[in-house]
Parts: sequence; structure tokens; C-alpha cells
Amino acid sequence: MSAGFMNWKNQQYGSGSGNHGTVTFDTDTLDIALIDTGTTDPNIDTHEDWADLSSALIGTATTIGTPSFGGSSPNVDMDASDTTISAVSGATAEELVLMKDSGTAATSILIWQWDSGDVTNLPVTPNGGDITVVWNASGILRF
Repeated sequence: MSAGFMNWKNQQYGSGSGNHGTVTFDTDTLDIALIDTGTTDPNIDTHEDWADLSSALIGTATTIGTPSFGGSSPNVDMDASDTTISAVSGATAEELVLMKDSGTAATSILIWQWDSGDVTNLPVTPNGGDITVVWNASGILRF
């Protein structure tokens, strides 16, 4: 399972005020995005939603498959089918971010971040082709 930080702001989104709502992992739309940290470096202390990072997007944000869950409390794992980001071009991407896509950047909650210490083949330099994110066999996240 990859490392990162879970639930930006410890599930208190919008400067700790709860303004951004909650994430319901089995029904909300969950997107991943490749990030150029040279443009904006994700920061758990200051970034809360997609509006804070959208300027660093490489390619397009892409919806992951429907999550599945396994294990039992306190170790429930979330998994999904591998995710392909199509026709990626632009600067080198050093990080991958998972977010709840509400349809509006200012309310799309940032959930998790992976960097080159967590993901094989990051950083990646796009060449206009597809990039497939192959999720770890033991899952994407552990709750």
C-alpha cells in the first residue's frame, strides 16, 4: 500500500470548518490527477481542494473505477481497477493526487497524495500517449 497522507485536514475540510463536506468513498466520484510540483507543490497545511492545485495539472483529471472494499475493521482496504489517463502531454509530473470530484474545483476535496517515494515510474515525462496507473495488489488506501 502506498504512503501518503489521508484525508487532507484530518477530514475537516475548508480550513477545518467542514465547508467542503465529506467523502463517501463508495458513491462519490473519485479522480486522480498528475501534478507538476514545479508549478504547485501539494501542501497538507495550505491546500484543501482542487482549486488549490488545478494549475499544476498535467493531462486531465481522470475518474478511477468503482471502488471495492475488503478486509475488516480496523484495516479496511479500498481498491479499484487500474486507471488510464489518456493522451497525456505537458511538463514532467512528480506527484499523483486523489480527490473527490464534486464538479466544482473549489469544493472538490483533496484526499491523498503520492510522490516518487511511493509510486514506481514517478516522475514521468509525458509524450502524448496514455499513462496507466496500476494500483497496488493490496489496494489504493487502507482505512
